[in-house]
Amino acid sequence: MKILMVCLGNICRSPLAHGVLQHLVQRNGLNWTVDSAGIGGWHVGNPPDHRAIAVAKRYGIDISGQRAQQFHPSHLDAFDHILAMDRENLRSLMARTKTTEQRARIQLFLEDSEVPDPYYDNQLFEPVYQLVQQRCNELIERLK
Repeated sequence: MKILMVCLGNICRSPLAHGVLQHLVQRNGLNWTVDSAGIGGWHVGNPPDHRAIAVAKRYGIDISGQRAQQFHPSHLDAFDHILAMDRENLRSLMARTKTTEQRARIQLFLEDSEVPDPYYDNQLFEPVYQLVQQRCNELIERLK
């Protein structure tokens, strides 16, 4: 199984989700591929935001080795599940699809809600981490 997490710049939310899910995949001995990407290319090649790195580290997860990448149309066929952090990301991803099969692979990470973008609010990194952790546990149970 291949899962791609997508947010706007690939430095806050999607790297956290990528790191948490990858940690759980390894802990559960699953043979899954987890990755993340951003809609925009502003941060390509950069590590995650230092605040995202710090909150993950507090929970024993190292995301410092990740590097931001921009979403590419090839991702639509390369991944089984493409999970958007908010509705705007979802709309952007859907606009890039060409087939019903591609559209079926894309959904909101939280199913019926959005992961808030913590970039402009230091206080949001902890609650975002908690949301991501809970949802990643649910994904492991649902998809394994």
